[in-house]
Amino acid sequence: MHHPHPPPQRYHQLGDLIIGAVVSHGTFISKPITLTEMPPPPLPEDLVILPKNYQHVLALAFAVKEINENPQFLCNLTLGFDIYDSYDDAGRTYQATMLLLSGKERLIPNYLCDIQNNLIGVIGGLESQISMHIATVLDIYKVPQLIYGAATVMNIKTPSLSFYQMVPQEELQYRGILALLQHFSWIWIGLLVMDNDNGERFIQSVVPLFSKNGVCFAFIERITKCNTDNNTVGGIEQASKLKAKTMSSKANVIVLYGESYSMVILRFLPYLSEIEDGTSKLKGKVWIMTAQVELTSLAFQSTWDTDIIHGALSFMLHSNHLPGFTSFVELRNPLDPKEDGFLRDFWQQTFECIFPNSGDKDYGNICTGEEKLDSIHGAVFETRMTGHSYSVYNAVYALAHAVRSMSSIRLKHRTKADIKREKPWNQQLWQLHHLLKGVSFNNSVGDEVFFNHNGELVAGLDVINWIVSTNQSFHRIKVGSVDPQAPSDKIFTLDESVITWNRWFNQAQPLSVCTESCLPGSSKQVKKGKPFCCYDCVPCPEGKISSQKDVNDCKKCSEREYPNKNRDFCISKAITFLSFEDPMGFSLTCLALFFSAITALVLQTFLKHHNTPIVKANNRGLTYTLLVSLLLSFLCALLFIGRPQKVTCLLRQTAFSIIFSVAVSCVLAKTITVVLAFMATKPGSRMRKWVGKRVANSIVTSCFLTQGVFCTMWLASSPPFPDIDMHSVTEEIVIGCNEGSVIMFYCVLAYMGFLAIVSFTVAFLARKLPDSFNEAKFITFSMLVFCSVWLSFIPTYQSTKGKYMVMVEIFSIIASSAGLLGCIFFPKCFIIILKPEWNNREQLIRRLKH
Repeated sequence: MHHPHPPPQRYHQLGDLIIGAVVSHGTFISKPITLTEMPPPPLPEDLVILPKNYQHVLALAFAVKEINENPQFLCNLTLGFDIYDSYDDAGRTYQATMLLLSGKERLIPNYLCDIQNNLIGVIGGLESQISMHIATVLDIYKVPQLIYGAATVMNIKTPSLSFYQMVPQEELQYRGILALLQHFSWIWIGLLVMDNDNGERFIQSVVPLFSKNGVCFAFIERITKCNTDNNTVGGIEQASKLKAKTMSSKANVIVLYGESYSMVILRFLPYLSEIEDGTSKLKGKVWIMTAQVELTSLAFQSTWDTDIIHGALSFMLHSNHLPGFTSFVELRNPLDPKEDGFLRDFWQQTFECIFPNSGDKDYGNICTGEEKLDSIHGAVFETRMTGHSYSVYNAVYALAHAVRSMSSIRLKHRTKADIKREKPWNQQLWQLHHLLKGVSFNNSVGDEVFFNHNGELVAGLDVINWIVSTNQSFHRIKVGSVDPQAPSDKIFTLDESVITWNRWFNQAQPLSVCTESCLPGSSKQVKKGKPFCCYDCVPCPEGKISSQKDVNDCKKCSEREYPNKNRDFCISKAITFLSFEDPMGFSLTCLALFFSAITALVLQTFLKHHNTPIVKANNRGLTYTLLVSLLLSFLCALLFIGRPQKVTCLLRQTAFSIIFSVAVSCVLAKTITVVLAFMATKPGSRMRKWVGKRVANSIVTSCFLTQGVFCTMWLASSPPFPDIDMHSVTEEIVIGCNEGSVIMFYCVLAYMGFLAIVSFTVAFLARKLPDSFNEAKFITFSMLVFCSVWLSFIPTYQSTKGKYMVMVEIFSIIASSAGLLGCIFFPKCFIIILKPEWNNREQLIRRLKH
C-alpha cells in the first residue's frame, strides 16, 4: 500500500499485516487528517502536547521490530502498523477508525481495496472515552481492540462490546489504595478526580468502600480538563482552585484519580505559589496516585519545581526493563526521512526549537537533530520504558501470538480445495477473538501475559515511591505491590522502611486524621454534623476502660477486675474479709477481749460480794444474767472476724440478736422492778403482789422467746450464708455473709430497738427515784448510749461497703455493750471496791433520808 504523499499521522508501513493503533489526544502533535468524504473540524494552531506519551509509539515500533526480526515467530507474515491521532475529538476518532478499516487514504465505508495489508487489531486508546468511540465501530466488524489505558467507562456503558484490557481490573486499585491507607492509619483524606465519567465512577465506588472501612473524606474535588488552546491560563485557574482546597485542609494525604494529563495540572501548584507568594514552598502532602497518572509535563514545565510530588506513592502498571529499548529510543533521528511523522513535532516541542524547513518562526532556537533525549527532565520524557508503554509492548505480542496460533490452525487444516476458496483475514477475525481470550505467554523478560474471562489482563500493580533529588531529577523506587494471585494475606505487601517522605514531614511517618488519637482511657464521641472521623475524646465512665487508642466505646472489666486510675487497663481485685491479721480486725479483737475481761472481773467482784446490800438490791439474779449476757455479747463480736464460714454466718447474727435481747430485757426488767418496788411501798398499794423475781423472770423469758421466734423464722425461710460480693467495692472481692432475708434481719434489729426504747422510756420516767435504792438514773444513761449507738448504726451501716460494714456492726456491738457495762456497773463497782463503808444498809438508809 503506497501513497505519493502519505499523511504524517500514518507511517512506517512494514508489510502484509497492519496493527492499527489509535492514540488519544495529547500524545503527539500532528497535522489534521486529510479526509475527502468528511472533512474534520479545524484544529487549534497552538496545540500543546505531552511529549512523554511519544514513548508509547516507540514501544509499539520496538515490539513490531523485535517480532519481525525473529523469523521463527511469524512465518511468511510481517507485522506493520498505522497510527492516527484522535485529538480528543469523537468525530476524528470515528474517522481514524474507519480509515484503518478501509485500508486506503480515501474513506469509503465497507469497501476494502487493499488485500495485501489486512487489519487484525487495534491498540488504543489511552483514555477510556476514546477507546469507547473506537470500540463502537470495531464491534461491527469484529476487530479486536486492546486497550492500554483505563476502561472504566467502557465497562459501564458498553458491556456488550468485545475488547481486551492491558491493565488489571479497576477494583484491584481500590483494594490497594484502601490497604495502603489502613496500613498507615490514614483515615482523613482528600480526593481529587477528573470531572468526567471515570471520575464519577471512581467516587461512586470508593466513597462507600472507604467509609465502610473507617476512612473519611476531608474534601472531594473535581478537576476540569483544560482547553487545548489555553493551557497556561486553564492550568493556573485549576491550580488556584486546588491550592485553596488542598493546602487549607488538615488532611495530609490526598488520593489523585486522574488521567495521563492530570500531573500537568498538579505541577501548576508550586508555580502558582511562586508567582503569588514569591516562594515555591508549599505545605507537604502525601499524594497517592492511581495507575493512569504518570509523571508527565508540558515542555515549558520542565524547569518548574517538582518537590510537590517528592515522597508521593503511586500505583503503577507493572513494568520491566527491556534490553535494547533504551538504545532504540536514543537512536531516533528526526532528520531521517524514514522516521515516523510524529518525531519532528515531538522533537521541536520537547527541545523548544524549530527545524529550519518547518516554516514556524515562533521559536528562536534551531533544532540540530543532535540533541540528546537522555538530557531531558524525566517528567517530560524518559528513555526507560514506563508502565503504559510496557502495556503497549505486551499488547503487540498478544496480537502476534494470536495471529501465530490462527496461522498454525489454518496451515494444519487447509487442503488444496481450501486454498482456492480460502477466506480473507478480515473474514476470520472472530477466530482471533477466541484465540486472544486464551492467549498466554511469557514476554522477552519472563513476565507472564494472559487474560481472565472478562478480557482483563491478570497482573498486579507496583507501589512506587517518587523521589525528587535536589537537582530536580526524579526516581521511582518500588516499595510494595498488589498481587491478585497471592494468598489473601499477601495480596498487598509494603516495605515502609524504604519509603522516603516529603521533606515537610522530616522523614517521620505522616499522620492524616481529623482528630488526634484518643489515648487509652478514653473513647471517641462523634461530633454532631461532622464525619465520623471527627470526634471528641471523652474519658471512660466509671467501671470501664479502653486499652487501645481510638476505641469507639469503653468496655467493662470482668467481675474479678477493676479499672486502674487512668482507666486504661484492668487490675485483678484483691480478695478481702475482716481477718484477725487485719489491723482493724486485730484492734477490734483486742477491744472485744479487753471488755470481756472487764466484764468477767465485774462478774467476779459481784459474786465475791453477793451478800452485800448493793449487790442484793434490785434483783441479784437479773444482775448476774445481765453481766453474763454482756460477756457473751463481747465474745459474740469475735464471730464477725475471720473468713466467713457456713456455721459462723448462721451463728453470728442470731447469737448477737438473742444475747442482746436478753441483755436489754434484763435492763428493762430491772427498771420495772424498781418502779414496782417504789409503787408497792405506798400504803394500800396493790402492786406488792407484783414485786419479786417472778415478774422479772417473766419479762426476760418472754423477750428472749419472742426474739427466738424471729430468729427461727429467719433461719427457716432464708438463713445467712457465705457469699462473694464483687460489686459493692470497686477494687475488692469481698467475702462476707449474705444475710439471706434482709427483711428478717431488720425485723430482728427493729425488735431490739423496740426493747431499748421501752427500757429507755421506763428508766427516764423513774430517774427521780432515790439513788440509793435504784439504778434508774444510770439505766437511763446506759439506754441513752445504747440507743444512740444503734440509731447511728443504721445510716452508717447502709453507707459503708465490704468489710467496713462488718467493722461498723462489731464496733456498735462493743460500744453499746460497753455503754451498758459502764453506766450500770461502774458506780456499783466504785462503791464495792473504793467505798466499802457505803455498802451497808444503815448507810444507804441515811443517804436516803438526806
